[in-house]
Amino acid sequence: MSSLYFDDEILKMGMEAEGVLREYYAAIEDTALYNSKKVLEAFIENNVAYQDFQEVNGYAFFDEARDKIERIFAKALGAEDALVRAQIMSGTNAIYLTLSGLLHPGDTVLAISGTPYDPLQEIMGIRGDSPLSLMRNGVKYEEIDLVNDDFDYEKIEERVKKGGITLVEIQRSCGYSLRRGISIEKMEKVCSVIKSIDENIIIMCDNCYGEFVEKKEPTEVGVDIIAGSLMHNIGGGIATSGGYIAGKEDLIAQVADRLTSPGMGKYLGANYNQNLKFLKGLFMAPHTVSNALKVMTFASYMLEKMGVSEVVPRYYEKRSDTIQRFNLLSEEAQVMFCNALQQASPVDSFYEAVPCEMPGYPHNEIMAAGCFSQGSTIELSCDGPVVSPYTIFLQGGLTYETGKLSIMSALSKVKGHI
Repeated sequence: MSSLYFDDEILKMGMEAEGVLREYYAAIEDTALYNSKKVLEAFIENNVAYQDFQEVNGYAFFDEARDKIERIFAKALGAEDALVRAQIMSGTNAIYLTLSGLLHPGDTVLAISGTPYDPLQEIMGIRGDSPLSLMRNGVKYEEIDLVNDDFDYEKIEERVKKGGITLVEIQRSCGYSLRRGISIEKMEKVCSVIKSIDENIIIMCDNCYGEFVEKKEPTEVGVDIIAGSLMHNIGGGIATSGGYIAGKEDLIAQVADRLTSPGMGKYLGANYNQNLKFLKGLFMAPHTVSNALKVMTFASYMLEKMGVSEVVPRYYEKRSDTIQRFNLLSEEAQVMFCNALQQASPVDSFYEAVPCEMPGYPHNEIMAAGCFSQGSTIELSCDGPVVSPYTIFLQGGLTYETGKLSIMSALSKVKGHI
């Protein structure tokens, strides 16, 4: 069955959801308006012009358009400076650049949101055997788990007071863990605790899936540097590649040296004709994130009504990332849901999703991603490790309308099996 299919009960439930969710949608739209104002002001203040969309090749020395784009991203994210480059291939790449640019042999990194997501474990060196991992190159790693989806402030304060911490790492989204995303309010509180003890500690945040979900970004509440992918929220579904790093100017300079070479830093790097997509993507991002959040809220409501277990967050709970997770009863149900969503996607709807190995992950993965840009998770997609408790991580949605249709069609096809 490859076409959209709607069960009558699912359609009725979807109609009921519109009334129930109206107030939650209104709050999401209010945040989108606030963030749209930040983005629009950044464009106007930096005098974006049509000629800024032109391609620059070669070494791209003195590329004013590239520099302008990075000022705009920095402004929109509440940061002093930014790197926004097609040469940054993913969020994981952006995070590795940041950590490897700021940490040196003998330094200590402290992860305070628990064990990082799977590929970052290999970057740190706590899993895998890469000779380029941080630990293999003399960086010491420590971690402190969350407590009830919040920072363990007492343990963090105790450890920071002992000294010797160079960088604190925070992962904003849940990744493949069974926790909630971390709110800006909690991030501000923990930054205050850390900086009150040692203001020289660098606080870094993996901001993937979190951009424009709330009215403030981590760099506006005490985080020194953030990193993410343009294939997630901040690319607005328009950018087809690239990543960003934003934060304090001196830290960005160090990371830029890692990206290009010492002495070259931000001065080097052609745009590969991506300027228009980067700017248009950022311009669309607050609205696109709003759509994705509404799709996830709708999905949460529908899943709860169908009796699915461990639906997190609940439809009425405040969100700090664009991810919706839920558990299914078996591997068969997990694969079935992913295939039902794949069949309701605008691209590659005729393909079958099957569990397989994925670079950087220890288990077989199942993924539904009928996207215009390969791997774009601001587009409606879902994935998860094929291991108990058979968790689905659902995210994205370029438009609310098509996202709603895809969710209802997928749920109609798996009704009675999840």
